This record gives sequence, structure tokens and C-alpha cells, in this order.
Amino acid sequence: MPESHEPVAYHELSDDEKQLARLGYSQELHRSWSGFSNFAISFSIISILAGCFTSFALGWNNGGPAAIAWGWPILTVFILIIGMCMSELVSAYPTSGGIYWWASKLGGPKAGFYTGWLNLIGLVAIVASVAYGCATFFDATLGLFSSSWAGNYSLTRVFIEFVIILGLAALVNIFSSHLLAVLNNISVWWHVIGAALIVLILWFLLKDGASHASVHDVFTGSVNNTGLFGGKTSGIGFFLYILPLSGILTQYTITGYDASAHLSEETQSASTGAAKGIWQSILYSGIGGWILLLSFLFAVQDKNGVTAGGGSVFVIFSQSLTPHVAGLVVAISAAGQFFCTVACMTSTSRMFFAFSRDGAMPGAKHFAKLNTSRVPSNAVIAAAIIALILTLPALIKVDIGGAPVPIAFFAVVSIGVIGLYLAFGIPIYLRWKLGDSFQVGAWNNGNKYKWMNPIAVVEIVVMSIVGLLPTASVGIWWNDGFAWKYVNYAIIVVPVALILLTIYWEVSVKHWFTGPKHTIDPDVVAAFDER
Repeated sequence: MPESHEPVAYHELSDDEKQLARLGYSQELHRSWSGFSNFAISFSIISILAGCFTSFALGWNNGGPAAIAWGWPILTVFILIIGMCMSELVSAYPTSGGIYWWASKLGGPKAGFYTGWLNLIGLVAIVASVAYGCATFFDATLGLFSSSWAGNYSLTRVFIEFVIILGLAALVNIFSSHLLAVLNNISVWWHVIGAALIVLILWFLLKDGASHASVHDVFTGSVNNTGLFGGKTSGIGFFLYILPLSGILTQYTITGYDASAHLSEETQSASTGAAKGIWQSILYSGIGGWILLLSFLFAVQDKNGVTAGGGSVFVIFSQSLTPHVAGLVVAISAAGQFFCTVACMTSTSRMFFAFSRDGAMPGAKHFAKLNTSRVPSNAVIAAAIIALILTLPALIKVDIGGAPVPIAFFAVVSIGVIGLYLAFGIPIYLRWKLGDSFQVGAWNNGNKYKWMNPIAVVEIVVMSIVGLLPTASVGIWWNDGFAWKYVNYAIIVVPVALILLTIYWEVSVKHWFTGPKHTIDPDVVAAFDER
């Protein structure tokens, strides 16, 4: 037992603590989260008030209205399959290490090492992207209520707001686990009521002279705002390259639901509560997000104007709503994005903690340390600092064809999507490979894993490749007008990270890393099971 804990007789342990003990861990984190709170954190991180707003331009510029209207529900089905595969895994292994622990258990230390780092890279990128999106929308809210504020817009000012938001999210995480659970419960209702209010505004409070787009325009309208393939919206290039890029909108928005796994050691009845938290957060977010996005699309007054504005939702709101009503919509989204940032920071810090507890990263003893509130505060601070560094390229102004396009933000989005989904894919594949010998938990997919798991892996591989592709013609080095500021630097960050991890593994890690370390002696666990 760790020095900070007194031995506890087996009959005094709860069912959750018994299951955790069998996995080799004592109950260090405070198990104060209900099943609803566990669902709430994944629902908050998915955050349709964040992804649907901040990455809308990815869908619009790479396919237009039809790509969003049809692409969202189709990809949601695939993501739900991925989530159900993960629900089965968390039910069997409800630990804070989550995805990394599953991969280690099913595929050995090397699988766990790569999975853990991919998961960590993805989580930090998601923290960065959501916090920066929140800063953008907070600044826009003030601009819609103050013309002088809007007139003095600068990327530096937005970046400062981004740093403040990161700092606030870190402080909330450091000082109270109970407050986090309360905020996440509030966040669920904020997202439900806030999204419903926005939908009602876009359907019933359009400004004078505005009208809704036709069903034909929404479900058949196409756009290619990348400069690739001559801007054509037909042909093999459009269908095999441009349209898949639009899928990043859905893939990015509906991610982060692994938080339910990372918080499983703090969740009551985790083998069912955390499993339901994953798939239910995906399902409800998928339905709500589609309704929200369709409301955006039907509110478009001038399709060409939105395209000229870089596919930004701000253009749609300025076309269809009065400034103050638009300000209300953006404010609701900004608040939801702050809740999302706090939840993302929580999930990331728990992964830092679990990975460090097993000695799998530099500075492990510091990141595995808990403060008096039993929160891994050093891990929270590290996540915030790395997120800040990763977002520094956002200070560089980028215009494509006269339209402002946040290439750096899109790159961070892609890094988050690739890192997280590749991490999801490894244990899903390993579980499928293990077949019927896998010992399922209280929640499982039965024999459906035989077709669900391979479908999940193929979808992850395809979308990870898509995430590396250039999103603008001037981001390809052999094209006219190329500049590094236009490059989707996911193509640099992800391969370089994998190369460095491989070198680190071959030179050092494989000689000492044996996978998850138990905080309970195996003999003690065996004695528990004999009772």
C-alpha cells in the first residue's frame, strides 16, 4: 500500500474499490462522481456549443451546406460505433489510465506506451483548441456589443484572452474536485438549454428582411473554398479529397468522450456508469449537434458571402440576426466553450496522472503527485503550459483570398483528432484480435464486437489520414503563393512526435518500462479474491 493509505480490510471496500484493487490500484482519487457527472464531463467536452461553432468553417469550406447536412449524421453513426467499443473496454477496466491501460493490458508495454502518448498529445491539443476557440468567441461577444472593441481587434488581444481562459480553467481544476463535478452538471443543462435557445432564435427571431434558406439549398448546396482543384465542386478530386476534409468538423466536435474513462476511478458504479457515459454522450451530442448545424445552414442569407468570409458562423449571424441578438448567441456559445475547456483540462490532467503513476513520462514523480484536495495539480499546470506553446502559431495572421482563415487553429484541431482517435483505435483493435477470450465487464457488446471493432478501426485510420492533408492550395509547397503560415502543421507535429517516441522507446524506454505499475501488492489482490 502507498504510505499515505492505511490498509483496509477487504470487506470494508466498496464494489468499485474491490474492482480497482483487482486491477492493481488502491483508491487514491476521491470517488465523488455520480454516473450522471461522468456522462456530464464527456458531454461537456464534446460540447456542441464549441465544436459546431468553432470548426463550422472546416465543413463549409470543404464541401459546403450539403457536406455538413449529410456528413454529420453519417459520421456520427461511425463515431457511436467507436464509442460503444470503448464502453465495453471501460466496463472491463475502469481506471484513470483509460485507453493507455487497456492497450497495455491487451497488447503489452509497447502498445501501452504509444497509446498513452498519442492520447496525451491529443488531449493537450483539444485543451488548446477549445480554449482558443473560447477566447475567439468571448472577444466576438464583446465586439458585437461594442463597436469600439470590434474596431480594435487584434490576434494579440485574443491570445491574451486565451491565456487568461487557460489560467482560469487550471485554477478551477486545481482547487476543487467537488466544484468540477458541480460545474459539469451545470454544463449539461447549459448545453441543452443554450443550444435549444439558439435554435429557437435562428428559426423565429431573424432580423427584418431575412428569410430561411430552402431545403434544396441546404441539402444540395456545395462549396470548395480551398483553392484546390480549381475550386470545383464536382469530380473525383472534390469527392475523394475535399469532402473528406469536411468530416473533421464532426470528428473534432464529437471527441473527448474518453473523459468518462479517465474519470472512472472517481465515479461510483464505474463499470456501468462510465460505459454509459461514453456512448450516451456521443448519441445525445450527435442528435443535438445536427439540429444546431441545420439551424445554422437554414439561417444563411447569402451563400457566397459566407464563403467570402471564410465559412465563419459569425458571417451567418451577421446576415440573419441583429447585432445584440447575435451577441447573445455568441455569448451562450462562449460560456459553453469555457465549461468545455475546464472539462478538457480535467480529463487531460487525469491522463497525465495515470501515465506518470506508471513512470511512463519524464518528470513522472511530479505529475503523479496529488495536492491536499487529491487533485494532480502539477499535471494541470503542465497541460496548460503545453497547450499555450502549441497554440503560439495562432498569433500569425492568415488570409486566403482575402478571407481570414484560422489555419493554426485547424492544425491544432487536426492534431487533437489524430492523437485521440489513433489512441482509441489501438485498444479497440487489440480487443477485436483477442476475440471471445476477452473477459467482458458488466456492460458489453456481446458478439457484435466482431463487426463493430473492425469498422471502428477502419474509420479511425481513414480520418487520421484526412487530418494530415493540406486544407488550402497555398499550404502545399509546390503551388504558387505557398507560405509556411498556410501549412496544416499536423503533418509535421504528428510524424515528428511518432519518430521521437520511437527513438525514445528503442534507446531507453523498452529497457525499463513494463506497463502499468500496481499500487497494491499482487499477493494482496490474490488474497482478496480468495475470500
